[in-house]
Amino acid sequence: MFRRLFILLLAACLGLSACAGQSAAPNTVTPSAELTKIRLPMGYIPNVQYAPFYVAVERGYFRDSGIEIEFDYSLETNGVQLVGANNLQFAVVSGEQVLLARAQELPVVYVMAWYQNYPVAVVSKASENILTPADLKGKRIGLPGLFGANYIGLRALLATAGLQESDVTLTSVGFNQVDILAADQQQAIVGYTANEPIQLKAQGYEVNVIPVADYVQLAANGLITNETTIRENPEIVRKMVQAILKGINDTVADPAAAYEISKKYVENLAQADEKIQKEVLATSVTFWKAATPGQSDQKAWENMQQVLLDMGLLSKAVDLTKAFNNDFIK
Repeated sequence: MFRRLFILLLAACLGLSACAGQSAAPNTVTPSAELTKIRLPMGYIPNVQYAPFYVAVERGYFRDSGIEIEFDYSLETNGVQLVGANNLQFAVVSGEQVLLARAQELPVVYVMAWYQNYPVAVVSKASENILTPADLKGKRIGLPGLFGANYIGLRALLATAGLQESDVTLTSVGFNQVDILAADQQQAIVGYTANEPIQLKAQGYEVNVIPVADYVQLAANGLITNETTIRENPEIVRKMVQAILKGINDTVADPAAAYEISKKYVENLAQADEKIQKEVLATSVTFWKAATPGQSDQKAWENMQQVLLDMGLLSKAVDLTKAFNNDFIK
């Protein structure tokens, strides 16, 4: 059961709610005469929420670091396992995946925090009067499945109110949370703060949102590499981290410019509802801001580990000093 949940968790995407794409060829850092080619699993389809990466490409931050980046948007790519096996050097993943991987003796290391706060939230119609985690007791809650960041975030949120999974009724609804809640098939859903609530409000629904980050600090989405790469090629790690951080800083400073850049990389973004998409980006930016961009917080990792231990997804604690590394953000 643990192994099955572990595999499902590793397959879960960065906090986004769809699937996509074709996988790229299974090779990664390939030195060329001028640039080092890096294939980067993203965990989701092209989306405005990846604006910092698009900005880093468009403004030459990767190229200036000697990197040619290839974004792999396929959910079929298991970035954690490939990085752990040193078949790829980098991937974008959520914090729980790092600890679960290290428990399976995969030597992945989290080297840059992209999201400073966990982006998951519980969303309900205002008529349900669900305002706090305690109000979830006895409620029917829809989520993509019992895996991934949505599930971890919900369990952490329930724990803050002293609730167990048995105190609620969970239903796997796939990535149709908006339609499910709109049709009143569930009393609440679990999604991402920068996604489902915005879509529901755009459809005219008044909703209550309970962000996990308001109640507990957890290690969220960021960049991983592996121990071999850190040991044998720390410079490529530093260059990757610094290029992405420049993209994040530029996006936070000027979201409007980042949005325009994203149109080149996200199909149909130019034809999408601009108000909604810009709100998605603006909300995402709030999760990226930090006094020290890229830095991981020890407490967030401790909290994440405790949640996984309480859920039984970890049988024992892992060495957190090996799970994340802040050296490359300096």
